Amino acid sequence: MSTITVSRQLGSRGTEIARDVADRLGYRMVWREVINDAARRAGAPEVALAAIDFLGLFELHPPPEACRAYRLAVREVIEGLAAEGEVVIVGRAGQVVLAERSDVLHARIIAPPDVRVLRVAANQQIPSEAARAQIEQSDRTRRDYLQCAHDVDWNNPRLYDLVLNTERMSVRSCVDVVCQAALARFNEEEDQ
Repeated sequence: MSTITVSRQLGSRGTEIARDVADRLGYRMVWREVINDAARRAGAPEVALAAIDFLGLFELHPPPEACRAYRLAVREVIEGLAAEGEVVIVGRAGQVVLAERSDVLHARIIAPPDVRVLRVAANQQIPSEAARAQIEQSDRTRRDYLQCAHDVDWNNPRLYDLVLNTERMSVRSCVDVVCQAALARFNEEEDQ
């Protein structure tokens, strides 16, 4: 079985890279489905909304027991997907949940803040200040989720097999690197 997790910063083009990797390898890409499925399992749709509301627009504050149930459900969904294999999992701490599995490749997609601001502003057709605020809030939310839910630092490079900077690499080059690394990793697993 083979799984790739992709952690990404807002504006880094990580989701695009994950989608292209999945297409090239013939894998399924999962992203928000993990959140939705976990929320249904946990019976806590407000937790799912809070998890994706990185701007804090909904002002949701689910109770701790709902958050615990949600995190457990996310773990179960991610582990189930990895057991099926041939999947690219975007976000939701897949790099932590599946850290002990040798048949998983963990990629992190980054870019400098100024590059991300330009991309988000252009993509959403919003002022740079608004894009910067979104990026800062997104980074804070993702960092806090990993710290709170898993007691890890999102920026710890040891969580990842690859860290790719899209300031210096095109989407296509990143896809090439991730696919080559995945194929090498998964072929090594088959040879053992």
